[in-house]
Amino acid sequence: MELVDRRAEARWLWEHYLVSARRVCGLMILSESSYRYVSRRNDEPLRQRLREAAREKPRWGYRRLQIVLDENGEHVNHKRIYRVYREAGLMIRRKARKRLRRAGSPRPALTAANQEWALDFVHDAAASGRKFRALSVVDPCTRECLALEVDTSLGSRRVTRVLERIIAERGAPQAIRTDNGPEFTSRHFLAWCLERKIEPVHIEPGKPVQNAHVESFHGKLRDECLNASWFANLFEARKKIAAWRIEYNEQRPHSSLGYLAPVEFARRMAALRSPTAP
Repeated sequence: MELVDRRAEARWLWEHYLVSARRVCGLMILSESSYRYVSRRNDEPLRQRLREAAREKPRWGYRRLQIVLDENGEHVNHKRIYRVYREAGLMIRRKARKRLRRAGSPRPALTAANQEWALDFVHDAAASGRKFRALSVVDPCTRECLALEVDTSLGSRRVTRVLERIIAERGAPQAIRTDNGPEFTSRHFLAWCLERKIEPVHIEPGKPVQNAHVESFHGKLRDECLNASWFANLFEARKKIAAWRIEYNEQRPHSSLGYLAPVEFARRMAALRSPTAP
């Protein structure tokens, strides 16, 4: 991939400046044979399949599209996919993030599911102008999205009802990490945590990086679902967001999990921790 980038940059320099190709290759530390190399392969079928896959998943990069091709029985080298993906103009434009140095609070090393859950809200609006909120519950260890509750209003009692539903399915967590919103600092929520023997962990005000896993999840939710969908009303928003959550958990390759889907990663982790595992 780095070679492809340097080759493209060298060609750009040669086309825009009065300098020889040999001089450009010397400045870029690139061999002339690599610079002049032109592939004889017919990449048009691969380019067409990548375009079709990119139309279905416009915010997926070339690595995730490669996994889709592998699952369909088309095994192609990742460097070739990157070259064709780049030449087809499918590269995703991302905004440059501001890099701020912050001393975050110490976090425990998570080695199993249900050690800690991360909660937060994300906001959006339907085409009618009606605003709604979505409560996200994420397991930072397995990256599973345990719930995406969508409504116009989500108070602390609604939050605990959602958590009760998850606990009934997979057990209670040891701790819950949240910001300092009124839903998470109310007497009801704190009393519920005390009754359930769950430790409430509140991040420092103005430091969302201390709840980075749910913030990262919201970036994917915003990029791949909220910004890419049109919601006529609240009912349609619930339906599309619920469908995306299933796809995220069961199908979407996650880079932090070795490009496994969160459910598959959790299954393998549970198998390794099982006493009957070899």
